Amino acid sequence: MSMKGVKQPPSGPRAELKRQAIVRAARELFLREGFGVGMDAIADEAGVSKVTVYNHFGSKEALFTAVITGALDEPLAGDASAALEKLAEAEDLRAALLKAARSWVRSVRSNDKVAALRNLVAAEAHRFPELGRAWQHHGPEGHHPAVANALRALSDQGRLVIPDLETAIIQLYSLLVFPHMVFSSYGTHIDDDLTDRLIASGVDMFLSHYGPRPT
Repeated sequence: MSMKGVKQPPSGPRAELKRQAIVRAARELFLREGFGVGMDAIADEAGVSKVTVYNHFGSKEALFTAVITGALDEPLAGDASAALEKLAEAEDLRAALLKAARSWVRSVRSNDKVAALRNLVAAEAHRFPELGRAWQHHGPEGHHPAVANALRALSDQGRLVIPDLETAIIQLYSLLVFPHMVFSSYGTHIDDDLTDRLIASGVDMFLSHYGPRPT
């Protein structure tokens, strides 16, 4: 398909700074006012013109999709990501994975804004087929590179046996963080004691399934 006539978003360092400012402003306003917030208000909050917003994103739906895809993996930033990156170097894999999992789950539980964005997505999902297409295009590995890189490195070392990386990524999420995401969407809090038990048993289940079998 020819790209002739298809307008490309602005590029370069200055344009990227404006794009980041627009996404930050949109995130705050979507959380505060919902999807009904106007593009004029987002432009004002970002300190740019509405034309600039449309040049970067084309539509409110595209901007909302950018906000969501940029935010939902925030809990894997910082300490959790650093702990995952060190897994392949750990002598005691179970202890290292427990430490990484606790940091990751703590971030998920404490990030109220990301939880609010997930709930907003659930309420507005019918408007955004782009979110589903983005997942299909990138897959779990593309959306969760910190997890994918850690599991790939452990598989390459032979410390785990992972024939299907995408499946393993989703299973690790399911064991560790999805319970908190699902229950929080119902307004239910999983207490600290149960959280610790879920993490410990989740790590053991994952390592038991993907650990190398004795020859």
